[in-house]
Amino acid sequence: MEDKSSRCNKSTVDFKVKEEELEYQSGFGNHFSSEAIPESLPQGQNSPLICPLGLYAEQISGSAFTAPRKTNQRSWLYRIKPSVTHEPFKPRVPSNRKLVSEFDQSNSSATPTQLRWRPVDSPDSPTDFIDGLYTICGAGSSFLRHGYAIHMYTANKSMENCAFCNADGDFLVVPQEGRLWITTECGKLQVSPGEIIVLPQGFRFDVNLPDGPSRGYVAEVFGTHFQLPDLGPIGANGLAASRDFLVPTAWYNQDPRPGYTIVQKFGGELFTAIQDFSPFNVVAWHGNYVPYKYDLSKFCPFNTVLVDHGDPSINTVLTAPTEKPGVALLDFVIFPPRWVVAEHTFRPPYYHRNCMSEFMGLIHGKYELTDFSQEVQVFIAA
Repeated sequence: MEDKSSRCNKSTVDFKVKEEELEYQSGFGNHFSSEAIPESLPQGQNSPLICPLGLYAEQISGSAFTAPRKTNQRSWLYRIKPSVTHEPFKPRVPSNRKLVSEFDQSNSSATPTQLRWRPVDSPDSPTDFIDGLYTICGAGSSFLRHGYAIHMYTANKSMENCAFCNADGDFLVVPQEGRLWITTECGKLQVSPGEIIVLPQGFRFDVNLPDGPSRGYVAEVFGTHFQLPDLGPIGANGLAASRDFLVPTAWYNQDPRPGYTIVQKFGGELFTAIQDFSPFNVVAWHGNYVPYKYDLSKFCPFNTVLVDHGDPSINTVLTAPTEKPGVALLDFVIFPPRWVVAEHTFRPPYYHRNCMSEFMGLIHGKYELTDFSQEVQVFIAA
């Protein structure tokens, strides 16, 4: 197959040049479609006997086959070589012992005490996103498909000749320092501090660092997916708008890649499999199960205009629901720059007892307690 993509398909790229060429589709939960080569998507059916250009049809499911239509998530990928053509998976050596997906007394301990962490320094030795990822806290079990984990990452080198796949759950990545250049099976995305990216369970991706060292936060959910919160009496508009979420366009690499490694996280353990091609060989795709990014500066906040303060849930960007109405497994909330004009009201009340556990991190600016006009904070309640 001739590579007709207008983008260079080498892993050692000029990031500044590539950034200018990126194109996205917009929307949240849409049924998207994208082709790197015109007429490479089958018409009228998903899996014809012979796909256009001799591609292989492959479905990736984010929900049970029989899930209700409104919650059913899946995409069809049309690729140069099937993703299953790799050697058997083996435990990764060395492993990453700082990752946890099964939380019990054997690997973690509970404490009711409030804890604080200092920012993590860049590693002394070369460390990519996989080895720089470590768990801070969590609850539940990826095997039981219910729970969450909060991780942080710090890395100083790009991933080389390898891709990462999270079989445990969805990653919501929040870079705090340094841009991320992420290649997925659906295409490329650039994510800067002040933006977030969601990498759904099962997708393969790699992370490059165009600015050098990078660090940030990662929220992981098991057994559910992130969705937009209901707006209730707010009405039809406000908070995070569907149109501001961006999805990649198809991009592929067909170069031979001897010794290419797939690193898969399963039950918190890392496994590797070797193949001779890049997993980013998807020429066309369609569906509603895709990676996506969002610029937090486009969030439309709501606030008190007379007295007292609203609950922080009013600033929810994304929520991972449970089966119980109104109760989330995990909420992703931000406190962006905004006017605070309430009268006869004490500053934002940090003194409250919550039935949810809270994890707060600063993206830029000062901590809100001292100056709440300059900061962007992330707040994760689970």
